[in-house]
Amino acid sequence: MTTYKCSEDRLFSFVRQLLKNVKKEGVIILQGDLAAGKTTLVRAVVKAMGLADIVTSPTFSLQQCYGTSVYHYDLYNHGLDHFLSLGMLEELDKYGLHFVEWGDDSLVELLNSTGIPTTVIKIKKTSDDEREYEVEYAHS
Repeated sequence: MTTYKCSEDRLFSFVRQLLKNVKKEGVIILQGDLAAGKTTLVRAVVKAMGLADIVTSPTFSLQQCYGTSVYHYDLYNHGLDHFLSLGMLEELDKYGLHFVEWGDDSLVELLNSTGIPTTVIKIKKTSDDEREYEVEYAHS
């Protein structure tokens, strides 16, 4: 487990390290309270990858796609069971980076059992302009 602490204006260095470790493939589970910075992190990754897409929270649409290989999901409103009932597990097996906001330990266990590389990032708001990112990189 690795911990990073930074403000939004210094997020790019953390994102560079993240992309180096995940190699632009697999699932990244984003955990944290409301307004912790889950979508902000996805926005920084998309920008670091050189994509011009506008990143918004997929809270009401369930899924957003950026470029051809970045996917962004939100389980907050409907939960894991609804996500799975829509066949979304197959989406997570596609090549690319898949960011899942509000993914819990049940999803992590399911993904690990299917062999999908899964990284978990717990985001904690430590002040108005600083966050702590606790990262457990995939072991596959």
